Amino acid sequence: MYVVIKRFFDILFSLLALIILLPLFLPVILLLLLTGEHEVFFRQDRVGYRNSIFRIWKFATMLKNSPNMGSGDVTTRNDPRVTKMGRFLRISKLNELPQIINILTGDMSFVGPRPLMKVGFDRYTDEMKEKVYRVKPGLTGIGSIVFRDEELIITKSSLPPHECYRQVILPYKGAVEIWYQQHISFFTDFMILFLTAWYIIFPNSNLVHKVFPSLPRRQF
Repeated sequence: MYVVIKRFFDILFSLLALIILLPLFLPVILLLLLTGEHEVFFRQDRVGYRNSIFRIWKFATMLKNSPNMGSGDVTTRNDPRVTKMGRFLRISKLNELPQIINILTGDMSFVGPRPLMKVGFDRYTDEMKEKVYRVKPGLTGIGSIVFRDEELIITKSSLPPHECYRQVILPYKGAVEIWYQQHISFFTDFMILFLTAWYIIFPNSNLVHKVFPSLPRRQF
């Protein structure tokens, strides 16, 4: 029943969101066409429901050849591969909004584990690989909230970017996504949506652990 109701609300609210956000999308599309490399959308394979592969939608924020430059699939704070317009879109999280298309088509939900690239997913343990995508990936999720400053963590780490991601970030990211599976409910999803908005306004808040006291805490 949870899955059916959630899918109904995903369809309803994704349609409404696309209509409401159209006046915002149009100037963003125009600015992207006129700046950087004149690319509007970024499409990439991601791991989704039951470990299937789907193509994610985002606004383009990086140079076309960025996977073959610098730190590859890991992005750092003030990464030179990010365009000027892309920097604004990433900080404001507006670059994520085209994923509403993925929600409408059924590849994603509004709330769920964030969809990883295959190279990142392959770094999970076998146990995590079996559990993380038992539900559809989300536009936002507990991992998005906890790792809202992921790029800064990687930048400040004494480890090389890929090693920081593999040794520090990924184990904890898997732990919080499994926590979500264990506590999944309409209440959990609603509070994650609320916290997503809350952290846009109050990025340094610690409210997530007050709302979800059983959530594993970061050790870094």
